[in-house]
Amino acid sequence: MTKYHAVRDRLLDRLDAMAAGEQLPPERDLAQSLGVSRMTLRRAIDELVVRGAVRRRHGAGVFALGPKLSQGLMASSFSEDMRTRGLRPGARTLTFEVGPVGARIGRRLKVSPSDDVVQITRLRLADDEPMAVEELHVPAALVPGLVAADLEDRSFYELLGERYGVSLARAVQTAEPTVVDAQEARDLDVPVHTPALQFERTSWGRAGEVIEFVRSVYRGDRYKIRTELTIPATTPAAEEDAR
Repeated sequence: MTKYHAVRDRLLDRLDAMAAGEQLPPERDLAQSLGVSRMTLRRAIDELVVRGAVRRRHGAGVFALGPKLSQGLMASSFSEDMRTRGLRPGARTLTFEVGPVGARIGRRLKVSPSDDVVQITRLRLADDEPMAVEELHVPAALVPGLVAADLEDRSFYELLGERYGVSLARAVQTAEPTVVDAQEARDLDVPVHTPALQFERTSWGRAGEVIEFVRSVYRGDRYKIRTELTIPATTPAAEEDAR
């Protein structure tokens, strides 16, 4: 193991005991306590920045990010997901528009390109920390009277059920790696082209109608995808055939 790898592992041990947002000691003090040169320390910290374990703020220092939140491949709202982790969910409405949606989104929602669609961009928060930018598209006829303030710090799915009597029956979601653009970087408080996870989801109601199309960009330094796999039972004959 190279010296900087050993330093990296010692830093990871230290980070395990630190809270998200807690600052590492100054570089000079940290290098001295670890018994390494500042160049070796910087190299180890650079790798931790790339891995999403710490964030370097120029002129301020290096800060722990805490463990990544796992995104399971299952249907659940952001608010519900954060509450199960003991975090306080939040949402800030960035844009709210109602109007014709165009051909691409119209195909997703199974509506005419000239039909009115509510288009909402929200910043999703966990304990006031930016986690994701969410672009939500909903047929306007489904949510009459909806205004931007209705979605501040509130689950959209809870609002659908309580106000409009709409519940989701199924959804199809894709996930792929991406990088944040300039606007997303400002909203999420991360550098431009920071790695991220992009989710696109189409959801249907119980009558087969399309309820929503959502594109979400989650911070790659704070999220990972978790998949639970079930191993099918095999018979001795099948095992023999597999050999």
